[in-house]
Amino acid sequence: MKRVLVITYYWPPSGGSGVQRWVKFSKFFPQYGWQPVVYTPSNPSMPAVDRSLGNEIPPEVEVVRNVIHEPYEIYRKFIGKGGSKGAQEVEPIHGGKMSFKKKVSVFIRGNFFIPDPRCWWIRPSVRFLTKYLKEHPVDAIISTGPPQSMHLIARKLSRKTGIPWVADFRDAWTKMFFYKHLMLTKRSDRKHHRLEKAVLDEATRVVSVSPRERNDFQAMTSNKVYLLTNGFDAEDYKGTYERDDNFNVVQTGLFADTGNSPALWKVLSDKCKADEEFSKVLRIRLVGKIDQAIIDSIKDAGLGDNLMNFGYKDHTVAVREQRNASMLILPLRREPEYASALPGKLFEYLASRRPIIGLGQRDSAMATIVDETHAGKVFDWDDEAGMKDYVDECWEKFKSDSLDDNDYDISRFDRKRIAGEYVKLLEEII
Repeated sequence: MKRVLVITYYWPPSGGSGVQRWVKFSKFFPQYGWQPVVYTPSNPSMPAVDRSLGNEIPPEVEVVRNVIHEPYEIYRKFIGKGGSKGAQEVEPIHGGKMSFKKKVSVFIRGNFFIPDPRCWWIRPSVRFLTKYLKEHPVDAIISTGPPQSMHLIARKLSRKTGIPWVADFRDAWTKMFFYKHLMLTKRSDRKHHRLEKAVLDEATRVVSVSPRERNDFQAMTSNKVYLLTNGFDAEDYKGTYERDDNFNVVQTGLFADTGNSPALWKVLSDKCKADEEFSKVLRIRLVGKIDQAIIDSIKDAGLGDNLMNFGYKDHTVAVREQRNASMLILPLRREPEYASALPGKLFEYLASRRPIIGLGQRDSAMATIVDETHAGKVFDWDDEAGMKDYVDECWEKFKSDSLDDNDYDISRFDRKRIAGEYVKLLEEII
């Protein structure tokens, strides 16, 4: 078996979307003759915990852990947040109202920890891995970010060892939605762009997960940028599934307040008032990290009795909820940069075959795929009339037992297939 070193911050027992991509690729790589050697922190800050993901990792995968030192404990004490390091991640950076302490912390984060607060791990990791690779050689290196510090580790390591390197971008860097909120000085902004271009130019191959983000990266470099999207694991969705008798409106994963749609809750509330049968069977089922503003908005619409907030659950539970859905909520953040993003749960929603109601820009990359696969409809966050018509349509089909699974061919998003394409890329560079 050939060996590939995968440098990633997120790895089980960490949960969340940042873990899924390389847990699944690591599952399938051995079937194509490649052994993943995963390098990851032994003590990371975990936004969520999902121990079930550990069951996905085959015995061929070698995991190498090393201690990381991060500034998050200082940050929490500074802004007055309690809890242990593993219990919660730093609050998302946004452009809304912030306390003075939060503003100071964001300024420090943006200008003193470049490209991100994991930058303290770069030098120790390069020293550790240089020694490790002398005794345990690999054929290629893959770095996956964010955090973008993982790319800087791989860059230095590839320089020292001459091992070919793939920079795998799960999200954008300077075009990430929160980048503009980092309160960067001109000097810091230049440094971010300089490091980003260095990674794009020096990597043996560059990979992006979204067509529009790929095009943005391509405009910055003469190095070819490849598109290898996220996807779904067909094994997670195999077999038949018996659904309950409720009209389940389901959202799994992160639901940020910047993706909230009061118009959707109003549509559901108005329909409850007008249709007693609908009111009795409507269930709004939220599984994941849900901002309190979302919960408040649902309750303000008078839907508190219809709400079921499960909090963060294992991935197996999320899949079960997706398959039991009558409608799946797929929200984008109200940030212009998010029009280029393809949320990881989009592909799992496709695999569940249930109707999607998307919230976001109609010209977004997400909307393009939802339209192409006939998986549902995407509406602007405030398009109350459009949402009403779609909810009515799904409800009428639900009552007549004709809210069928979508049968469009989505095999191009099968993770095993995409893993095979990734392996071809690795074979080209060794």
